[in-house]
Amino acid sequence: MLKTANQIREIFLDYFEKRGHRRVNSSSLVPENDATLLFTNAGMNQFKEVFLGRERREYRRAASSQKCMRVSGKHNDLETVGRTARHHTFFEMLGNFSFGDYFKKEAIEYAWELCTTVYGISPDQLLTTVYRDDVEAYSFWRDRIGIPESRIFRLGEEDNFWSMGETGPCGPCSELHYDFGNSPSGHTECTLECDCGRYVEIWNLVFMQFNRDASGTLTPLPSPSIDTGMGLERVSCVLQGVQSNYDTDLFRPLIEEASRLTGMAYGESMGSDVSLRILADHSRACSFLIHDGVIPGNEGRGYVLRKILRRAIRHGKMLGKNEPFFFTLTALVAELMQEAYPELQHSRDYASKIVRNEEEKFSTTLTYGMQMLEEIFAEAQKRGQRRLPGEQVFRLYDTYGFPLDLTYEIATERQFEVDEEGFLQEMEKQRARARASWKGAEKAVKPVYQELASEKLATEFTGYTEIHDVPGRVLALIRNEKRVDSLAAGEAGELVLDRSPFYAEAGGQVSDRGVVENEKMHADVLEVSSPVSGIRVHRVEVKRGILHTGDLVRANVYTSLRLSTARNHTATHLLHAALRQVLGEHVKQAGSLVAPERLRFDFTHYQPLTTREIQEIEELVNQKILENIGVRTEIKPLEEALKGGAMALFGEKYQDKVRVVQVPGFSTELCGGTHVQRTGDIAVFKIVDEGGISAGVRRIEALTGEVALSRFQEDELLLKRLSEELRSRREELERVTTRVLRELKEANRTIEELRLQLARQESSRASEAAREVKGVRVLAQKVENLDKNGLRTLADQLKNKLGSGVVVLGMPADGKVSLIAMVTSDLTDRIKANVLLQKIAPLVGGGGGGRAEMAEAGGKDPSHLDQALEQTYQVVGELLS
Repeated sequence: MLKTANQIREIFLDYFEKRGHRRVNSSSLVPENDATLLFTNAGMNQFKEVFLGRERREYRRAASSQKCMRVSGKHNDLETVGRTARHHTFFEMLGNFSFGDYFKKEAIEYAWELCTTVYGISPDQLLTTVYRDDVEAYSFWRDRIGIPESRIFRLGEEDNFWSMGETGPCGPCSELHYDFGNSPSGHTECTLECDCGRYVEIWNLVFMQFNRDASGTLTPLPSPSIDTGMGLERVSCVLQGVQSNYDTDLFRPLIEEASRLTGMAYGESMGSDVSLRILADHSRACSFLIHDGVIPGNEGRGYVLRKILRRAIRHGKMLGKNEPFFFTLTALVAELMQEAYPELQHSRDYASKIVRNEEEKFSTTLTYGMQMLEEIFAEAQKRGQRRLPGEQVFRLYDTYGFPLDLTYEIATERQFEVDEEGFLQEMEKQRARARASWKGAEKAVKPVYQELASEKLATEFTGYTEIHDVPGRVLALIRNEKRVDSLAAGEAGELVLDRSPFYAEAGGQVSDRGVVENEKMHADVLEVSSPVSGIRVHRVEVKRGILHTGDLVRANVYTSLRLSTARNHTATHLLHAALRQVLGEHVKQAGSLVAPERLRFDFTHYQPLTTREIQEIEELVNQKILENIGVRTEIKPLEEALKGGAMALFGEKYQDKVRVVQVPGFSTELCGGTHVQRTGDIAVFKIVDEGGISAGVRRIEALTGEVALSRFQEDELLLKRLSEELRSRREELERVTTRVLRELKEANRTIEELRLQLARQESSRASEAAREVKGVRVLAQKVENLDKNGLRTLADQLKNKLGSGVVVLGMPADGKVSLIAMVTSDLTDRIKANVLLQKIAPLVGGGGGGRAEMAEAGGKDPSHLDQALEQTYQVVGELLS
């Protein structure tokens, strides 16, 4: 029965491929165009639009091995990973799907034949569950497959009825369970519902046969479908004859490497075994997430990745590994999974750098977290309590990333308890916020567009080959989200044509603009979208005449805008290829904007680009423009295109037939956008900005064509004016400018020093008149013409001159006020600078903060500065009372 996980995966896909199923590659862990999901968590995610009837594919049967992530909810929780035999963050879901083709009978027969005949699982060790009212499935298992009734279990809706959401496609399901024959925990009185580990669900068959409306009514679907899911890790556990997923060849090499790195043998203690399993599981999750474009951050997917990383790093430290090491495990994942996912090798070094950087930063977090924890202990002791508040412990855990188990460990050592109930309440609030943040909504397809789709309306796109005088017929007109028969002059609305040359906004490229007209009517096309697959909706404004449904019109795209956009789009492809060549193959597109006037390109990279790198990238792109290479486009099957080296871009969703855009010898991408015919049509490429937009994601903005030429001309004029102002030749500008700036800096320093001396002389006289308030010398003084550093320096000097006392200085500048307060150390137990400023800063319309010895504040009302300074003496008196 022993088979490797790679063999098990391939046998599954091959079995269904031979039975007419299209083998479909796994989609990204980052869901494509689905705001309802944080991560891809099931095999059916990439087929969701097909099941909902919004998308059609050229096949009706499919099989896949889908990368999945689950980190919370009914099916998984991060804190349980490593502590049980079955829970994981990252896993693979094997699945076969039918889109209105076969149904229950075939799905059940396939599942049984694959498990028993192909995989060789004993029928006597398999049990099945069905939905309590699903007589048909029950009969198939009993009568056609021959499973005894004693091994068929009827369960309720919670366990055996699946739905895509509160409304929409749904149906009963049937699960195959494997009986290990005994419980790992020694439990003897086992039933199927027991969670002791004797029984494990290996395959779930979902029969999508109903549509649930808002009232809860179930209506049979005209074309029932099948969605199945079998966890690769679980079936590998069964077929490899082990009782824990962690003992399969998917995890064991990682556990052994973690054992070697930490010097902790696996199997010697329960505590260290949990840590080693966590390291193995989390290394897989981190490697795949980073490859799919997720970067450690403080929100959303990045937050989850950072949480997983830090949990792994903490468990490494628990095993005595204090220096960075976890990054080597993520590199090993790429090696172990390369047969199924060879693309991991391309991001291997990048992932290692990201993980190592996070390991190094987390050491600082632990240091800071310990300081915060000490404060929590101190506050609890002051209150006479031996219980750490759950809210504070959760804040330490959630906001600062301090490991919860470490908090528990230290609390126990000091004979403190942790308010676990309060912590769990805060945890649930956080989860609710996360769910709300990612819940989103189904990509709202307005009813009027759904109506168009139901009528099978479609738009033929001609824009790749013809954009002028394209004849077409008006299929539908829309105004205020309702179908209308006509649009008159001065009215705006939406237009659907049977043929259109207008590119609809997609893939980062803005839509075309232009006109539609005939002898009696003229309308401007302002924007084009495709809310439903196959239909182009044109937002128009009628300028002359009346536009009727059924009219024949001619459509014209604005040539100059189209060409400018095409230049920028092809330049984006050249830029992407140049980035990968200069920076490395870890670079992936993370977003883009292609408009007529500019291009913007977001990409994954872990550090700012150097000036030399930017120059090299710019030179490489312009070199390809100078070579005037012909741009090729062709339609290919998706699998063929990917095998041929075409890049599938992050977050994009592709059909079975794809358009491949190629600059031979340099760039090949899947792209539906518009492009120039030859790279020389771009004319010139100029990067105008580079910067970071989030952790691990950089952004480049660039110009091409006439816009780039205008930029060069503006720069030329600027250089000319500077040369004239500085009376120097262009080649001397840098040297002369550096000298002028240095001299200006020295002059400003001299001026500041003179101002400080003047203020010191004036304040020295004032310090002699410092008032005594209840035995404490207090000086409140207005000063002018200093910067903030000068203000601090003066206050410090005056404080030292007083020896013991309070100094408050106020400075008006540019319609605002700066305040600073300093208190000598012998008085801070009676007077605190921050408290003092909190009482006087509101008088100038401001506020601030600081420490007991020194505090600063700002204000918006200089007219009350004298009043605020005078009030200082009264406030000090009150604080001394």
